[in-house]
Amino acid sequence: MPEVAQDLSIGQVAERTGLSVHTLRFYEREGILANPVRRGPGGRRFYNEDDVEWLRLCVILRASGMPLPAIREYTDLVRQGSGTEQERLALLRRHQEHVIAQIDKLTRCLDLITFKVGVYEDHLEQGPADQMCGASSLPENAEHD
Repeated sequence: MPEVAQDLSIGQVAERTGLSVHTLRFYEREGILANPVRRGPGGRRFYNEDDVEWLRLCVILRASGMPLPAIREYTDLVRQGSGTEQERLALLRRHQEHVIAQIDKLTRCLDLITFKVGVYEDHLEQGPADQMCGASSLPENAEHD
């Protein structure tokens, strides 16, 4: 027996995606949803599992730093369907490069923080840390951003 698609309320979708009701309405206005939101009697919004999966993708793209205009562009390309795969790939590759650069920068930051934690741990084993917050305590290869 085939599974019947269940209508989900905006509150249920908010709960399942971690987005607020306000954000879901905003995404709808901004053209971020791949499919038009269906409306029931009285104008109530109804979503389905495909909408939830699309929103989960959008949450990941936003969390990784993709700006809303780029997500909207990606959404528009998906809506256009077959024939836009090359543009979608190019957009995602650009974002992938951005995320890789972010990870590299964060890794350098973490390395510096880890170094400073080690300095403080070593110093606390030896006594108070009166003068341990300055740049003179940075490793030589630490970058300042």
